[in-house]
Amino acid sequence: MTDQLLAEPRMDALRAVCDTVVPGIEHHPDPHGHWARSASSYGVPEAVAEALATLPADQQAGLGQLLDALGAQGFTRASQASREQLLRNVSLASPDAAAGIGALGGLTLLLHYGAPDPATGRNPAWEMLGYPGPVSPPPAQPKPLQPLVLESDTALEADVVVVGSGAGGGVIAAELAQRGASVVVVEAGNYYNEADFNQYELWAWQNLYWRGGPTPTADRNVTLQAGSCLGGGTVVNWTNSLRTKEWVRREWADEHGLHDVASDFDRHLDAVWSRLSVSTDCCDLNGPHQAMKRGAEALGWSFAVTNRNADPSTYDPASAGYIGFGDQTGSKQSTLKTYLPDAVAAGARIVVGCFVERVLIDGARATGIVGRSPLTGAELTVRAPQVVLAAGALETPGVLLRSGIGGPAVGRHLRLHPCTATFGSYGEDMRAWWGAPHTGLVDEFAPLDDGYGFLIESVQYTTGLAASAVPWRDARQHKQALEDFHSAATFVGLLRDRGDQNGKVVLDPTGIAQPFYSLHDPADQAMTRKALDVQVRIHQAAGAHQIIALADGMPVWNQGDDLEDYIRRVQRVPLRAGAMRLFAAHQMGTARMGTDPSTSVAGPTGELHDTPGVWIGDTSAFPTASGTNPMITVMALSHRTAEQLAAAAGATRDPALQEA
Repeated sequence: MTDQLLAEPRMDALRAVCDTVVPGIEHHPDPHGHWARSASSYGVPEAVAEALATLPADQQAGLGQLLDALGAQGFTRASQASREQLLRNVSLASPDAAAGIGALGGLTLLLHYGAPDPATGRNPAWEMLGYPGPVSPPPAQPKPLQPLVLESDTALEADVVVVGSGAGGGVIAAELAQRGASVVVVEAGNYYNEADFNQYELWAWQNLYWRGGPTPTADRNVTLQAGSCLGGGTVVNWTNSLRTKEWVRREWADEHGLHDVASDFDRHLDAVWSRLSVSTDCCDLNGPHQAMKRGAEALGWSFAVTNRNADPSTYDPASAGYIGFGDQTGSKQSTLKTYLPDAVAAGARIVVGCFVERVLIDGARATGIVGRSPLTGAELTVRAPQVVLAAGALETPGVLLRSGIGGPAVGRHLRLHPCTATFGSYGEDMRAWWGAPHTGLVDEFAPLDDGYGFLIESVQYTTGLAASAVPWRDARQHKQALEDFHSAATFVGLLRDRGDQNGKVVLDPTGIAQPFYSLHDPADQAMTRKALDVQVRIHQAAGAHQIIALADGMPVWNQGDDLEDYIRRVQRVPLRAGAMRLFAAHQMGTARMGTDPSTSVAGPTGELHDTPGVWIGDTSAFPTASGTNPMITVMALSHRTAEQLAAAAGATRDPALQEA
């Protein structure tokens, strides 16, 4: 299949697609060669072909058919204008065609603007973008952890097996190991540390993120990002450390039966806060955050400096701008630097590169897990009377569904904190790549609608992802948008989504978890449009010369235009694929806690309603969306779950825990 995909004339069609998305255009002035540089002149079609060759056979076949169809329509011989129109026409033919054109175009842009030249280590577009690229080489940092890498079939025994090593799994592993339990942690990703974090965007997507980087939901409505490495999302998140809001805690207690969360949760939050060294000591405001602060204060809205889990002794603001690619300085206090070393010091064992397929059950009770290395095919069996699923809200429901446990609510109630985004152009280099991506936010609107409002935040500066996220209307428009990108600040509206029917995770025919999400709920739609209104007003009050909503068609406001009319135009854009771009880095709720087995998967302690010995230890357990960046909340909730698990196991069957 790979040979067929890369064979001529399909490669001719692929080159034509790439050069339609990024053609050479005559433009004066062109000091950096940005306008003249085409995708093929930088070797992008060949790189796209290599990436496509790694896809499953059915996806390769579909893209091959798409290239054949374009070739049959004379695409390779058409003019630039005709090819652009053909791409638009084909995208309208069917959802699959739109997905294929979107994938080819997005991959072209990601590589053209994100891939470094192997000879220089730099991308030729970076100078135009004002982006320095990596600011330092990785340090020669030894790896203190010694995880097991599966080379042959392996069987282990433990008191507790924890599936996942991120914010939830890392905490639970450490807490139980320190109580004397024998703990095995199983992580699907691999082990990387400072010595590997080279500050290159594409390397990070391929090695540290779920499914190789930003991935659309199965319905293509929302682009997702999630960590997938030892340490999980805590290795790649932006360190925004927010305590759980009081109104969220009351809701979880009153409506979902987590009664102690209203009255006895502060000690769990405090324990995590202390272990992560959370403070405001490392919160330099870069250009976008300064603009956010300036605009919010001009409008009389609250702006708050965020707390971050960062070590001031190694913090470097120039390097902090790259922490979504792994923190080279070691300042970020991820589970890789905190809870996982704690767990190992107390005797825990770690296995990496192992995809857990299912929970083992005997007599309706958990007895362990079975997984497999995608690289070697080696099988791992861990026999343990207690199983903690902490694989994240995209993969934990997959394990449950493949195991046939958890009840009817498994995979339902997916919450994403879906984000809209706007660019404001300020006519000066904003140096958005400098400083941590999250050092300030506007929380004025979080309490709206009984706590189902939104936050205004910023993002990490990227080149490849940013180029692929900027809607492509035509080649000239897109090149102009990228030429102006160095002067832009990006704001996002992070919604606390409430709709129970918006999202779900199901299994595809091969047994792989697939998320779906549509912003159906009318209240969520209204609040998202309010968030767009607020983003635009902050940009305008901060002095932006131009504002662009990240949506197909790129609605633009220029200084002097009617602002109210522009806001109305932006708010009319549908909140779905092919219209408003939606992004999400937080996934929650797909195996949630509650008292009703028909609407929740686990009881208020975190143990499954229908399968004793299986516990939910990640954001899947959230009864609702947290409304804040969820790291602190899930760590505190997992700290609580570890106590509940220790008490249950010690009272019934686990002498080691009972003695502790």
